[in-house]
Amino acid sequence: MNSLADYFETDWAAMTATDWVGTILTVVIFVAMGVAYFQVFRPKHRDRLEAKKHIPFEDDHEGGGDNDG
Repeated sequence: MNSLADYFETDWAAMTATDWVGTILTVVIFVAMGVAYFQVFRPKHRDRLEAKKHIPFEDDHEGGGDNDG
């Protein structure tokens, strides 16, 4: 098991700015996805989300786009 611990060992002092940005960005995205999944799958929010489920299939006719034909 010692080799597995060596595999996951991190030298925090040797990390560059790019490494830190990538690490922080990964953690922030992971937390944001967790919050999004929690909000979507929470039964309390079901009615609010069900009311919006047809939005991608509706056409926008309110002055959007070209009127060429």
